[in-house]
Amino acid sequence: MVRSLKQQRLDARIIFEASLAAADPILLVRRSLQLDGAILQAGKRLYDLARYSNLYVVGAGKAAAKMARAVEALLGERIAGGIVIVKHGHSIPLKKLKIVEAGHPIPDPAGIKATEAIIRLLRRTQKNDLILCLVSGGASALLSCPVVGLSLQDKQRTTQALLNSGARIQEVNAIRKHISGIKGGRLAELAYPSTVLSLILSDVIDDSMDNIGSGPTAPDSSTFADCLSIIDRYGVGDMIPLAVTTFLKKGAAGEIADTPKADNPIFQQVQNLLIGNNQLALVAAKEKAQALGYNTLILSSSVEGEARRVAIDHVVSARDVLSSSSPVRPPACIISGGETTVTIRGAGLGGRNQEFALAAALEIDGLNGIVVLSGGTDGTDGPTDAAGGIVDGTTVQRARDQGLNARSYLERNDSYPLLKAVGDLLITGPTLTNVMDLRLILIV
Repeated sequence: MVRSLKQQRLDARIIFEASLAAADPILLVRRSLQLDGAILQAGKRLYDLARYSNLYVVGAGKAAAKMARAVEALLGERIAGGIVIVKHGHSIPLKKLKIVEAGHPIPDPAGIKATEAIIRLLRRTQKNDLILCLVSGGASALLSCPVVGLSLQDKQRTTQALLNSGARIQEVNAIRKHISGIKGGRLAELAYPSTVLSLILSDVIDDSMDNIGSGPTAPDSSTFADCLSIIDRYGVGDMIPLAVTTFLKKGAAGEIADTPKADNPIFQQVQNLLIGNNQLALVAAKEKAQALGYNTLILSSSVEGEARRVAIDHVVSARDVLSSSSPVRPPACIISGGETTVTIRGAGLGGRNQEFALAAALEIDGLNGIVVLSGGTDGTDGPTDAAGGIVDGTTVQRARDQGLNARSYLERNDSYPLLKAVGDLLITGPTLTNVMDLRLILIV
């Protein structure tokens, strides 16, 4: 079968959409929870709902709206109430739960206000209550309550400096947890001695519970000393507010209690249940690619590093397919997941997936038969309305035809306008899920 470039690009979209379908939070919640009469099964644990006076639902994240809808459909009138915080534009109508839109990735007053409402709810819960907590990527920014002595502006400036530095999300979250009154296990602390069941959709590479959404119900493995090391490692000390560094130094000196650790008794009545991750999306992508007639190779679900460097490495793998030095032969589909980073050097507009796509476009300039797609499964890449980009060997030439120098756009981190000009943005709108990124390279 001879595939045209148009068909290749369409196939890439079809494969990407199959991965999104596999990561649908409603599907994942339905798989993870079963209700038989008054008995709720979550993973291997059973909860007799007749034993609890109240069932409350709280949550935050880009996938929290769909998670909440699935929980409402299952538990209905058993729910006494609750609050779910989502990113602006990610809400859907709910029947029993209040849904609040707030800022992401930089926290805003709406997120603070909604988080304070969750804290008030948790503080009045009792030992015989059950708290169902819904956590997905994005909760780190959405579930926001600065510790006493720090302001929203302190959190905003700290978050922006870390994101611009190219720090890994685990490193960003370590600091977020330590300057938060609810993350890093502190939601579980607030809920204690109630029973807590957390349904967690992973958007981090190792699926570590304390990093997904900054682990509001999980023991925190990071310390105040780790936070200071991260700030030093990325040279952002001058950009972090003095109030924040002072607070972290006091913590490292033992003057402030650290976040709850694994031996803390507050976690004895907590179940953290992983309901989905990037691997699910990769397997679905592989199955769809095979159904379309492609020989497939999954590189990894844990790819990280500087986006433009990772793009070069992926193109090398594509060239290996063309030179017959790869274990797969054309027509081939190379798949990877994970989350890259971008060190901001310019004042452009884009995101890690668009930067990956533009860097890949430069590497395959003039080559026939290669299509590269890089997209965030949440549908938003950086501060843009694009999920990522989809490029081929004609992308850079199409830019030249418009008088645009693709490399100069890349150098100033300005991938969005370049990809928009040539029609190579990947636009999905909010997907209401979040399991990191997916990259596809189709070779014929």
